Amino acid sequence: MSHKQASFYQSVQTNFEKAAKVSGLPKGLLAQISACNAVYQMRFPIKSGNGYEVIEAYRVQHSHHRLPTKGGIRFSHLVNQEEVMALASLMTYKCAIVNVPFGGAKGGVKVSTRKYSEEQLEKITRRYTVELVRKNFIGPGTDVPAPDYGTGSREMAWILDTYVQLRNGELDAAACVTGKPTGQNGIQGRTEATGRGVYYATRELLNDEEEMKALKMKPGTEGKTIVIQGLGNVGTYTGLICTEEGGMKVIAVSEIEGTIYNPDGIDIDKLVKYRKKKKTIIGFPGTKKMAKREDWVGINCDVLIPAALESQINKANAKKVKAKIIVEAANGPVTAEAEEILLKKGVVILPDMYANAGGVTVSYFEWLKNLSHIRFGRMEKRFDQRAYTQLVNKVEDLTGKKISKKEKTLLTKGADEIDLVRSGLEETMIQAYHEIRNIKRRKRNVKEWRTAAFLVALEKVASDYMSLGIFP
Repeated sequence: MSHKQASFYQSVQTNFEKAAKVSGLPKGLLAQISACNAVYQMRFPIKSGNGYEVIEAYRVQHSHHRLPTKGGIRFSHLVNQEEVMALASLMTYKCAIVNVPFGGAKGGVKVSTRKYSEEQLEKITRRYTVELVRKNFIGPGTDVPAPDYGTGSREMAWILDTYVQLRNGELDAAACVTGKPTGQNGIQGRTEATGRGVYYATRELLNDEEEMKALKMKPGTEGKTIVIQGLGNVGTYTGLICTEEGGMKVIAVSEIEGTIYNPDGIDIDKLVKYRKKKKTIIGFPGTKKMAKREDWVGINCDVLIPAALESQINKANAKKVKAKIIVEAANGPVTAEAEEILLKKGVVILPDMYANAGGVTVSYFEWLKNLSHIRFGRMEKRFDQRAYTQLVNKVEDLTGKKISKKEKTLLTKGADEIDLVRSGLEETMIQAYHEIRNIKRRKRNVKEWRTAAFLVALEKVASDYMSLGIFP
């Protein structure tokens, strides 16, 4: 007899309860933190073919302990209210973990993007934005959406344009949404942000000598093998950065059309170009197709990175996992039931609320840029460059030695916006790793990373609520 798999929302709540039991926080406060504060369910018509179609959509604001609330908008035929509530909850905890001063929110529109033309998707996006504006569920100081599964900078540009038309003259209107094209008040580094954050999280764990000793692995990223499920934005940048900057080796990639494998490594950049041309990853030179698409779960590797949708590693397939580490690039890819099985096997799981927080971190930087109305680095880049040049020239004078023009340019370069964004993201991910690690090791007898991450988030959110005077 088969048992029904727990829903994504139930999994999030189960993980919350596990951490809540050891948090020492009052039950009433925990109940407030857990609850979704506002759920907006909407239905609106769009013209489709010769008639009209009613679109189902949601926006959930999980916590108002800090404003604005923040979270992506997902376009998927699988969208439902519970899923959006679960994602909004994770956003609250995620923001707290990486010290981003937002409450959690999430949006969802129940459409399959493959079934609609660009013109239809624009109509859907703009109409959804109108609904959000009507109910005050969007605004620079209220609720700030961002891209998620099925959406990107194009949709964010449509949202901004619609908002500006409805709120004409609002000074900080550009900050109503993040993930915009760089030419339309976006920020450099946003597209790669989640994948880059996943790399920094993975790197910190692999460089942790104590953790690697427990796993009987050699510290460092060089030569570590990884398997990636999902070659969307997050999976692509995770693979590119892990290989280019970390010296890691992607040995398998899984997508909707199947799973490919090459123990000698897969060039992600070439694979992305191949897929764009052929519309499939199958047949990529040097790889073999696995018998079943789902076989990615059981490939022997150092790091398994699910970067697609939730509940991909569940009670039914968790026992097949051979990886020593799972890094959750997607939201909720490992169910609570699967996690119990994996922890017994000694698998280390870096949770989504930490590992994929790069997106919201750089969204925060974009929001700050929009509010300040100035590009990062504009004021200081040339000043720093001149100061570094003078310093290098002085060292050359004192030593009597000269360096090449290329070396001097490298040493004296002032920081561009992309440099500052990457630096800020790296610092954020390192600091968050050590906060979680400290709770896991010293403050409480907690063995798994997810509970430790939840405890970091709960303590920060609880502190905010108590400072508001709601709870003594």
